[in-house]
Amino acid sequence: MNGVHDMGGMHGFGSVEAEADEPVFHAPWEGRVLALRRAAGAWRRWNIDVGRHSIETLPPADYLRLSYYEKWFASTIKLVLGAGLVTPEEIASGRPASGSKVATPPLTADKVMPALAAGGPTLRKTSARPRFAAGAAVRARDINPIGHTRLPRYVRGRQGTIECDHGAHVFPDSNARFEGEKPQFLYTVRFAARELWGEDANPADTVHLDLWEEYLDAA
Repeated sequence: MNGVHDMGGMHGFGSVEAEADEPVFHAPWEGRVLALRRAAGAWRRWNIDVGRHSIETLPPADYLRLSYYEKWFASTIKLVLGAGLVTPEEIASGRPASGSKVATPPLTADKVMPALAAGGPTLRKTSARPRFAAGAAVRARDINPIGHTRLPRYVRGRQGTIECDHGAHVFPDSNARFEGEKPQFLYTVRFAARELWGEDANPADTVHLDLWEEYLDAA
């Protein structure tokens, strides 16, 4: 989707400041938010692409002012409410509603590390053949989807070159709509910086993006 989250190539936000010896969490509450997100996701009422889209659809003013883990917290509230895991009244009070059923959490402490180690692989088998081979010239489609997409706005309509084929992976656009995984080939595509940013860009610079087949046309 087009939204405030799609910030690639935009100016006016200042430089990215690297923090020396940056801690994993800047405050204890950030670690708790990560744990809460993992625990809530273990109910499997949504998938990773639904989760990403829930962050993208935060109100623009909130998206710009919230920190990374504040965004995660706000989107987790949206997800658990939408899945019916809690009620607005329970969120407001911080307490379970009187008489509510006590459920057994699917993610217990002993399962956390195995679950993290297993990850969430998206590679899938398919009988289809890839449309593009390494070295092929392609152009990113100039689309403006209203739902989730991993095609950045700054690359739409731009020409690049296929670097490699990663096999078929879950397609995020359909997965975020609960319309199935629709696995398709995922490619690394190389774009010249001047193709993306114009003549002021360094002619030696390139940008590499992993893009699904549906995002690409032959150039």
